Amino acid sequence: MNEMPQYTPPKVWVWNKSNGGRFANINRPIAGPTHDHELPVGRHPMQLYSLGTPNGQKVTVLLEELLALGHAGAEYDAWLIRIGEGQQFGSGFVAINPNSKIPALLDRSGPMPIRVFESGAILMHLAEKFGEFLPTEAAARAECLSWLFWQMGSAPYLGGGFGHFYAYAPTKIEYAIDRFAMETKRQLDVLERRLGESAFLAGPDYTIADIAVWPWYGGLAKGLLYGGGEFLAVQDYKNVQSWADTIGARPAVKRGRIVNRLQGDPAHQLHERHDASDFDLKTQDKIAAGD
Repeated sequence: MNEMPQYTPPKVWVWNKSNGGRFANINRPIAGPTHDHELPVGRHPMQLYSLGTPNGQKVTVLLEELLALGHAGAEYDAWLIRIGEGQQFGSGFVAINPNSKIPALLDRSGPMPIRVFESGAILMHLAEKFGEFLPTEAAARAECLSWLFWQMGSAPYLGGGFGHFYAYAPTKIEYAIDRFAMETKRQLDVLERRLGESAFLAGPDYTIADIAVWPWYGGLAKGLLYGGGEFLAVQDYKNVQSWADTIGARPAVKRGRIVNRLQGDPAHQLHERHDASDFDLKTQDKIAAGD
């Protein structure tokens, strides 16, 4: 292992505003709003404030799946939150999510708006509200929720751990990359073994567990995250690859994954979604072709 300069932590940590590489301008050790900004509100029951990252894709995929099943109450406006510009620190967004992270949902379908933040909580809220993608039988429900919370606990090792140090950190640190690569491969092996037993994570049926895990680990398996696929030998995880392909082929998934998206082919970016017609013909053709 390469020698690194010795670092001795100070007695009291002090925030260095320039530290943090690509994300230095949006990371800070305090919470709360930095500026006043009211969020826009559209005409649909669900108001989503998000960005097309893996966590954001979870919610738009589920909403599109619910609409595909005919749940008109799942109609939504998806407003773009540009986290690189600090929009998540506006007063309106912080009022919905005091943690200042996307996605955040305002459910306006009842007499009083309900705020829901944290992607896993949003998935549970919507699944329970519409009675879809979350089993009701006790054992199946427990299995589904176990995998949902597995994702919520595991993804920081993939995103903030491996992804950050492999792709975004200003200095490549062998120890950090090695440590998080090992954990990411262990997580892939957890999925590989489970998907060797079952078509989907919670059993024979597609659930919010798959919807939560797919944007992260399916994206990694298909080379869509961090450019680290070859480094992690993701092609070796055959069950994960098959599962990722199966989910990625679903029309609702193809729609949901481009909503609020800012990266990649511009033809596969729908910055805001306010109506099904926003998926214009050109984009629909490309979605059908299997982006």
